[in-house]
Amino acid sequence: MYCNSLTKYQRLQTREVKIGNIAVGGNNPIRVQSMTTTDTMDTQATVEQSIRMIDAGCEIVRITAPSKKEAENLANIKNELRKRGYNTPLVADIHFTPNAAEIAATIVEKVRINPGNYADKKKFEEIEYTDASYQKELERIRERFIPLIKICKEHGTALRIGTNHGSLSDRIMSRYGDSPKGMVESAMEFLRICRDEDFHEIVLSMKSSNTQVVVQAYRLLVSKMLEEGMNYPLHLGVTEAGDGEDGRIKSAVGIGTLLEDGLGDTIRVSLTEEPELEIPVAQELVKRYQNRNRHDVIEEIEKNPLTPYEYNKRLSNEVLNIGDKNVPIVVADFCLKEKITPASFFALGYNYSVPLDKWNIADSACDYVFLGDKVIDFEVPGTLGIIYNYKTWLNHQAKSFPFLTTKEYLSVSVISDKLNIIYTTYKELTDELISNLKTDATAVLMIDTYNKHGMAEQRRLFIKLINNSCNTPVIIGRAYGDLTSTQLQLQAATDMGGLLIDGLGNGIFIAAENCGGDQLINSTAFGILQATRTRISKTEYISCPSCGRTLFDLQETTAKIRAVTSHLKGVKIGIMGCIVNGPGEMADADYGYVGTGVGKITLYKEKEVVQRNIPEAKAVDSLISLIKDHGDWIEPK
Repeated sequence: MYCNSLTKYQRLQTREVKIGNIAVGGNNPIRVQSMTTTDTMDTQATVEQSIRMIDAGCEIVRITAPSKKEAENLANIKNELRKRGYNTPLVADIHFTPNAAEIAATIVEKVRINPGNYADKKKFEEIEYTDASYQKELERIRERFIPLIKICKEHGTALRIGTNHGSLSDRIMSRYGDSPKGMVESAMEFLRICRDEDFHEIVLSMKSSNTQVVVQAYRLLVSKMLEEGMNYPLHLGVTEAGDGEDGRIKSAVGIGTLLEDGLGDTIRVSLTEEPELEIPVAQELVKRYQNRNRHDVIEEIEKNPLTPYEYNKRLSNEVLNIGDKNVPIVVADFCLKEKITPASFFALGYNYSVPLDKWNIADSACDYVFLGDKVIDFEVPGTLGIIYNYKTWLNHQAKSFPFLTTKEYLSVSVISDKLNIIYTTYKELTDELISNLKTDATAVLMIDTYNKHGMAEQRRLFIKLINNSCNTPVIIGRAYGDLTSTQLQLQAATDMGGLLIDGLGNGIFIAAENCGGDQLINSTAFGILQATRTRISKTEYISCPSCGRTLFDLQETTAKIRAVTSHLKGVKIGIMGCIVNGPGEMADADYGYVGTGVGKITLYKEKEVVQRNIPEAKAVDSLISLIKDHGDWIEPK
């Protein structure tokens, strides 16, 4: 098991690790942190940015140290911050250079290493290891790693062993593949060395740009630690989440799903934006769990049919375009709208052309709209389903479907012969209801919850359906009110994403009152499906948040690439500031744009280099040509 309980909220009890003047894990609050994007050799700029981050609420500041000179300059940065009255602990971020880590460990409060490249130079080679040769590799790593452990022990420096999905060593890849299991074993190799040396000031992370991989890897790590008698604190994050709405939703899906089950002691939201803008997002994610343990009781699970370490979609019937192998649908909510006209549907991805007398339908157009008791008297697109409350539907049955309460469904005699949507909560999911659902080929559940621990209660509902062999499709419904756009995105992505990640749900319905416009709510729904990899409706950008290693302006470049490629549905483009987060973190991308020198860009097709050191001014055009050469380009409409 990877958490204390699937039905009762509790933080996983981890050991306390001191990082300077604060502690992570144990009974401490979930800490919020971020990373500078300035050149580490520019002391003044790094200090000023660190102060902006700290003033925004950043509790731990990470700074890149790619070589010895940057590691040494951490002393100047730290001294200047202390001189100005800022005692926030600093973390050195290390890739490839053990000697830089050893220097940094004498200066800052914590050092982050990546076990995939701390003692290895990744070559993307397939190597066959015997048990003996594999053990020899582990001995080599031990010799390279122990000096850092000794320095950390001597100076009271904490250590983060931070695995990245895309930068696993060739050794790990050869034995475990590019998998959550490989990520966990990569960290465990280093963790076991620490344990042998009696060093325990350790924090662990399992980062990926793929939210399914993130969740599965952290869960598997906890399970493995508990199995080996370990309880080190967890640093949560979705790496290269991107910017804007996409970055926030993707971060919430990965981080929020884990927080819901009590996992996580410190978090970093990785956005391709200024680092101080990451802090409010992280704080919003964390604050929902301050009093979460006071939720209504949820019935315990005797038999758990879910597979938490791999994705398996729940078996479900097909009802029209809902369930079975269909992608999850999106239902929009218009039941509180004062007036509904054809123009009302523009925000839902349907644009009516008067000259052509037809509807143009976007890739992110909702599938159904719930009107409640509001009746429309004009033709809607043939692909859009209309849902009325049951009593209203009785008088408007043509081209529409009924929305029934559980009581109505169990008592009425007239229902649709095609699709009936039944509203229910966990408490209403009785044996009688399940019995009726199992014999009804037209039934689709619309589930809701009033529990503060709503994701867990809705998950419990799915488990009850599965354990009763009830394959009725389920639309995940959640209601929100009086939230900012960011709050809505983060809460909905956490609540619904946590279920979709586990293969639960055949659609989503966000009922949001006073939380933003219809277009925002619709794009949030599709953003959640995109972030969970359950329905792709747009281009995906795997862009790093920038740091002192970055060789170009990531925010400007991401915006430039997005402007010319945002119409390429399903294409994944990696935008990386340096080689460290280049081919590795782009393991999941179709195309890669990587800074490899000042003003120089290297383009990748998946993990393969296609063009090296292109002048930055020509790189975006070259990227478009590369996409065209591989047949993935379509002309924008």
